[in-house]
Amino acid sequence: MFRVTRRYQFACSHRLHSDFLSETENSLVYGKCNNPYGHGHNYVLRITARGPANAAGQAVNIQLLDDLVKREILGVIDHRNLNADVDWFGVAVPTSENLAVAIGQRLKQNWNSVFAGDWPRLDQVCIEETPRNIFLINADEIE
Repeated sequence: MFRVTRRYQFACSHRLHSDFLSETENSLVYGKCNNPYGHGHNYVLRITARGPANAAGQAVNIQLLDDLVKREILGVIDHRNLNADVDWFGVAVPTSENLAVAIGQRLKQNWNSVFAGDWPRLDQVCIEETPRNIFLINADEIE
């Protein structure tokens, strides 16, 4: 069983702010990330798929994975404001944790349209917000 990880980059902005909290509570919970004007990041997204090598010697068709990620993820969020331009979050705050879940949900929803059969399977979604802030979720933990 192989795990194949593909790395992508995108940039977007957001403001960490909950309408269910007071201004003071938002400031305490989200700190400088609660800036009313928002802030941006140059993110690194790592998508890991797993599967056995097929007759061609590949566990994952990289081109199919790239096309899926570009269409369903990067084309939607790259150079966008997550609060204003992306409807993935509803009332949820666009934290990196919530962003990882949203990305995983979209990939899972569209996976079988690209990868027919049992393999490969989405394994992990990892977001590097900064060199010190890295968020990883296993696909089986995404609803």
